[in-house]
Amino acid sequence: MRITVCVGSSCHMKGSYQIIEHLKTMIAQKNLEGKVDLGGTFCLGNCQDEVCVTLNEKTFSLTPETTKDFFETEVLAKL
Repeated sequence: MRITVCVGSSCHMKGSYQIIEHLKTMIAQKNLEGKVDLGGTFCLGNCQDEVCVTLNEKTFSLTPETTKDFFETEVLAKL
C-alpha cells in the first residue's frame, strides 16, 4: 500500500508536514512499516482543496484534523 502526500508550496501551507508526521506515528503504532509505504511528492494538481494525498492512486483531500479518520477508514480498512 502506498500513501503519497503533496509537499508543494500550497499543500505545505495547508499542513502537509503535520499530516506526514501524523501518518508516520499511526503507521509505527500499528507496526505497519512493511505494509504501508509513505512518501512525499510535489504538486499532485489538486491545490484548490486541502492537502492532496493519494492512496494507491486514489486522491483524497486531507487536513491535519482529518488524517486520523482517513487512516482508520481508508488505510486500516484495506489491510
